[in-house]
Amino acid sequence: MKNDHVDRVLLQWQDQRPDLDCSPMGVIGRLSRMSRIVDKEMNRVFQNNGLSSVEFDILATLRRFNEPMTPTELYQTLMLSSGAMSTRIEQLVKRELIERIASPEDRRSCRVVLTREGRALIDQALEAHVINEKAILDPLTDEQREHFASLLRVWLMANES
Repeated sequence: MKNDHVDRVLLQWQDQRPDLDCSPMGVIGRLSRMSRIVDKEMNRVFQNNGLSSVEFDILATLRRFNEPMTPTELYQTLMLSSGAMSTRIEQLVKRELIERIASPEDRRSCRVVLTREGRALIDQALEAHVINEKAILDPLTDEQREHFASLLRVWLMANES
C-alpha cells in the first residue's frame, strides 16, 4: 500500500516523539484533508448551478420538506443564525427562487416556499450534486462506503448534540 501525506506526517512524529501515540492524527488528519477536497468539489457543482452551498441547502431543505416553512424552521434545520437566514431568504426571493406566503394568523409571520423556477433549479442542482458525490466516493467499493458511513454514524451519534 502506498503512503499518503498523513502517513508521512505520522512517520515524522514517530521519529521525533516515539513516546507519543499520534495514531489519532491518522484519522483526524485524513478527515480534515477529505473535508477540504469534498467541500471544493461540492462548491464547484453548486457554483455551476449559480448557487452557494447555503443557498443549495435552503432550496434542498424546502424541496425535501415539500411544504412551506417558516424562516425559523429553516434556520433551525440548517443551523444558521436567524440574521443569516433572513439575508439568504431575501436574496432567493429577489432571484424568484422562493416566495414568501403571509401567515393568515399572524401578520408578522410568513412561510417560504419554492417557486416553479426554484424547484426546477434545485432538481437540476440536486441531480448534479448526487452524481458528484458518487464520483467523490468512486475510489471506495459499495461495501467500503457502507462501512465508512456506519463508522461515521457511530461517531456522530456520540458527538452531535
